[in-house]
Amino acid sequence: MRRQFLTSTTALVLLLGVGNAYAGMDEAKAFLDKEIGPLSTLSRADQEAEMQWFIDAAKPFAGMDIKVVSETIATHQYESQVLAPAFTAITGIKVTHDVIQEGDVVEKIQTQMQTGQNLYDGWVNDSDLIGTHWRYQQVRNLTDWMSGDGKDVTNPNLDLKDFIGTSFTTAPDKKLYQLPDQQFANLYWFRYDWFNDENNKADFKAKYGYELGVPVNWSAYEDIAEFFTGREIDGKKVYGHMDYGKKDPSLGWRFTDAWLSMAGNGDKGIPNGLPVDEWGIKVDENSRPVGSCTARGGDTNGPAAVYSIQKYLDWLKAYAPAEAQGMTFSESGPVPAQGAVAQQIFWYTAFTASMVDAGAKAVLNDDGTPKWRMAPSPHGVYWKDGMKLGYQDVGSWTLMKSTPTDRAKAAWLYAQFVTSKTVDVKKSHVGLTFIRESTIHDKSFTERAPKLGGLIEFYRSPARVQWSPTGTNVPDYPKLAQLWWQAIGDASSGAKSAQEAMDSLCGEQEKVMSRIEKSGVQGDIGPKMAEEHDLAYWNADAVKKGNLAPQLKIENEKEKPITINYDELVKSWQK
Repeated sequence: MRRQFLTSTTALVLLLGVGNAYAGMDEAKAFLDKEIGPLSTLSRADQEAEMQWFIDAAKPFAGMDIKVVSETIATHQYESQVLAPAFTAITGIKVTHDVIQEGDVVEKIQTQMQTGQNLYDGWVNDSDLIGTHWRYQQVRNLTDWMSGDGKDVTNPNLDLKDFIGTSFTTAPDKKLYQLPDQQFANLYWFRYDWFNDENNKADFKAKYGYELGVPVNWSAYEDIAEFFTGREIDGKKVYGHMDYGKKDPSLGWRFTDAWLSMAGNGDKGIPNGLPVDEWGIKVDENSRPVGSCTARGGDTNGPAAVYSIQKYLDWLKAYAPAEAQGMTFSESGPVPAQGAVAQQIFWYTAFTASMVDAGAKAVLNDDGTPKWRMAPSPHGVYWKDGMKLGYQDVGSWTLMKSTPTDRAKAAWLYAQFVTSKTVDVKKSHVGLTFIRESTIHDKSFTERAPKLGGLIEFYRSPARVQWSPTGTNVPDYPKLAQLWWQAIGDASSGAKSAQEAMDSLCGEQEKVMSRIEKSGVQGDIGPKMAEEHDLAYWNADAVKKGNLAPQLKIENEKEKPITINYDELVKSWQK
């Protein structure tokens, strides 16, 4: 795929004459002809009008060199290798768009926050840092920027209401801090062909007493995992589950990316539980974090969280390939496409592009349609209607206050270019990471939907709102997120029980929050730690106030299994 990108980039660079002194509508028309064609929600006349706006707005910055950065996914490679050279040719602003590992992006933005040194002029930074950005006030809030210093470089046709993720990038002060650039969810993935096989259906019904289908709850997921593990299909033994377990930073995302909420941790609330979120962090009525452990009314080590970790451990050991225990996120990601996995409860839709390319023949039919589908994630025994049900990654344009205003303006122009209605449909066909409602409903995706295994149906469905990023309860994402992989890695390796690991994690989170409170650096929206009581006290307090978390332990955590027919599910969305 990378070679293909480079080839198209080289052609585009030659076509547009990047590096010459001319920037304007001729270059814009060449770009629209070569790269966009019919793949836009705008008419050609409106595309040209939007390009003319960029040309005019960029004139004061022509010849400026700026640097921006994002994590390594196909969407950002396309921006870096195709859209950045096009923007340079059209506007005369020279953009270097670095693509690096996600952990490195977080580390570098932390460095700019701590030192004030301008490392990059624009950042595609996960919206998981919304609580961090709001509390530290080191990024420009875009609401004030667009009506103030950035007004002259804000596209009048930006159409913020068309973005599907702005609720995730808006803080409790009602200001927008980041502009979504790409989004993907973690969903349930399964072999549609195996689930519809008459022998598999009959054998499952005979063994478990109910229909094989998309699991609605973890109890059904567990039965399906057991059923397929060791079963012979097309002459080879298959597995009922896939995951990863190596003690590595990527193990942290596996859990901070809303695994606990899928089990039923935290409170009801969209996009995040309030007052207790899916990390188990509780805030008071002023959005100040007050605790993470159940002893302070949090839920990081509560029964729902411990249950979520125990199920992860049990399933990894019993139903996944033995080598999964020693794999990282990136190593485990391609495994389902190899054709020996029946289902995966925690599967990122960012893998869709690689699941439908020529290298995934094992899971594609001869006509290119997938043998698999994606569906809403099943929920655990503690989950209640009204809770979020999974995670959505929202990489979002972020402008630091430490970036000089003229450089921030040039970066803002580029950010709007790569998210514009002119280019968004084409970009979304490359990366399949949707940010605009208009793009999701574009006819080109209606036509392509049968080859994308349910991705379009999910993003057009009412279920979509239950998937959301980390919210504003987390006061310092970089400091707290790194604690997760170490604590859960101890459980994964067997060094600690699930309860011991989560006790340790909530304690470490509270140490960080206590240090922030003592420093006073976050002012009156920073942590204010609550007094300690037992679980029963805080549960009673929550119930009295109409909340849930922390819930008491449910004695029988193996609830009645429920499944649903996939095709009926999709029909219900369309109604």
